[in-house]
Amino acid sequence: MSAESIAPVRGARTRTARVPTKPHGQWLVDGPEPLNGNEEWKLADDGLNVRQRIEEVYAKGGFASIDPTDLHGRFRWWGLYTQRKPGIDGGRTAQLEPHELEDEYFMLRVRIDGGQLTSEQLRVIGGIATEFGRDIADITDRQNVQLHWVRIEDIPEIWRRLESVGLQTTEACGDVPRTFLGSAVAGIAVDELIDPTPQLREIIDRYIGDPSFSNLPRKYKTAITGHPSQDVVHEINDCSFVAVEHPELGIGYDLWVGGALAAVPRLGERLGLFVPPERVAETWVGVTSIFRDYGYRRLRNKARMKFLLADWGVEKMRDVLQYEYLSTPLPEGPAPAEPVGSPDHVGVHRQKDGNFYIGAATTVGRLSGSTLTKLADLAEANGSHRIRPTVFQKILVLDVPQENVNAVLAGLDELGLSARPSLFRRGTMACTGIEFCKLAIVETKLNAAKAIEQLEERLGALEPEIGRPISIHVNGCPNSCARIQTADIGLKGQLVTIDGEQVPGYQVHLGGGLATEGRAEAGLGRTVRGLKVPADGIADYAERVIRRYLADRVDADETFATWAHRADEEALQ
Repeated sequence: MSAESIAPVRGARTRTARVPTKPHGQWLVDGPEPLNGNEEWKLADDGLNVRQRIEEVYAKGGFASIDPTDLHGRFRWWGLYTQRKPGIDGGRTAQLEPHELEDEYFMLRVRIDGGQLTSEQLRVIGGIATEFGRDIADITDRQNVQLHWVRIEDIPEIWRRLESVGLQTTEACGDVPRTFLGSAVAGIAVDELIDPTPQLREIIDRYIGDPSFSNLPRKYKTAITGHPSQDVVHEINDCSFVAVEHPELGIGYDLWVGGALAAVPRLGERLGLFVPPERVAETWVGVTSIFRDYGYRRLRNKARMKFLLADWGVEKMRDVLQYEYLSTPLPEGPAPAEPVGSPDHVGVHRQKDGNFYIGAATTVGRLSGSTLTKLADLAEANGSHRIRPTVFQKILVLDVPQENVNAVLAGLDELGLSARPSLFRRGTMACTGIEFCKLAIVETKLNAAKAIEQLEERLGALEPEIGRPISIHVNGCPNSCARIQTADIGLKGQLVTIDGEQVPGYQVHLGGGLATEGRAEAGLGRTVRGLKVPADGIADYAERVIRRYLADRVDADETFATWAHRADEEALQ
């Protein structure tokens, strides 16, 4: 949507604010003139328009025929990034230009809003991964599936197959509303407050692919849950809806705004407003429009909602939302209760209808197309036609009759998807890493998988004493795709100096966590000064610090995060 076409605001209040020395590039303050190259090409041609060129020009002409601006910009609007060229070590990541780092193959992100998949859809994804992506499929911590080794020539056929079963890659990446996180047990959990699926579907069906929101300042992330475990990491999304019970108005949602991690992490904040279910879509449009109209566009590293909220504060954000963008103000509302239950949903659980859902752990999200196909077969053979990935790189099989539970458990074990995983397999996540990502410095998935095996061997006997999963999140670069600042042990990939030699390794963050991960309050991890872990030393460090935690904690109820924040630096080395 161009700035010129923005409708006049309604009932705007007069506000005083500090006048910046340079314009932020806010459309409703500074006008639509682009202030950097990204904003120029976005305004010149909407990213959604590139699909026609992909199908009619680039797929026929091959990689060499692709316009560079489309390749490095607009392709993202359709879930496409070039992947890293093999053989380029992490030390050269910051030295080379993007075109020098990239291969002529793509990562393709399949959009799976709320993680809601049918067995038929999963089988199609698995077949595509096997036929077109060298049999690799990654489950992300945003409920997507990412494919690799995809050629531009194959994209039209891949889209045809996905869309034939109701899937899409539309706005899976780019400066747009990306995949919506949703409770993986929506509509089936015995203890959910409300099924958010109708609200999620209303927004997706009406606004994904809508040019009104296809040119935002940067990426924009949404989450919605009706489950008491608050299982969508709402504190680190731009706009989140968390189910609450209003003492007079019944069940609705508490509105959160402005969360995000990356290099400058910031937890979202409550606006204190109660959103009835029938007003969720209107409220989402309002918050998203604020970001579009007032978000900072001059500097890319300041172009997230979190920076606008930090400058405006909660009160101004509330006022602008209610008096400029909503039909009527929203009522005040209560905060969510302290979360109850496990948000990753691993294990066997009874559904509302008497059937069962079974949650299984992947190994840091890495699967294969063949495994996805076999999982679809396993589900259908046991009466299930629904599968859902979670925001913790886990995967659920829904609607299993009681008499088939043991067969599904055994079948999952055969696929390497345990519903009875070790604490270390359950608690470890990893981003894509240097294998495919052009931003990465360090290997992640292989290192994390090896660490899981080593920790199972070394600390497996101590699991009863440990008692609960200790989250270990491994990230290949200083960004936070694997949510390192909100893990018990967060490992940030970078070059580190050990014994005078610069090697790939990790900076360590300890004691982070979200309310959805067993804490009463969300909090960011502390950086351990001077501590550097070599890339192959994850298990060595984790074993050392976990043993120290067990020795030093005040009692069995003290969590790792609580201990890590009170411990001396020496204890964390």
